[in-house]
Amino acid sequence: MAAYFIQKSDDQWQEELTPEQYYILRGKGTERPHSGAYNLHFKDGTYVCAGCETALFDSESKFDAHCGWPSFDASIEGKIGYKKDNSHGMIRTEIVCANCGGHLGHVFEDGPTSTGIRYCVNSISLDFKSK
Repeated sequence: MAAYFIQKSDDQWQEELTPEQYYILRGKGTERPHSGAYNLHFKDGTYVCAGCETALFDSESKFDAHCGWPSFDASIEGKIGYKKDNSHGMIRTEIVCANCGGHLGHVFEDGPTSTGIRYCVNSISLDFKSK
């Protein structure tokens, strides 16, 4: 297990998170496309980890990728961890909260903006703080 600043037992995570959050953040699940609260959410503020409230993405980096999940073309520096993911017969890069290790989604190099990056994130793994 990687060392994260926030260390909690599985029982602690289950007690603190909703069943849906636990499934995504700790079980590496995926929410259904077009079902998340933040998919088409474009208010001014900061998207934070639902597990530990670490700031992950600024609203300025959010865009509609028409993929069914919240998409960002940049993260807040140092707040995202990256892991090779060979699940489901694919080779992808998983993104996790660098503070607690919570699963957020995946990052792809097919973004339509100038960065060429698309962070594809589960809404359930996020909370939003308005500016």
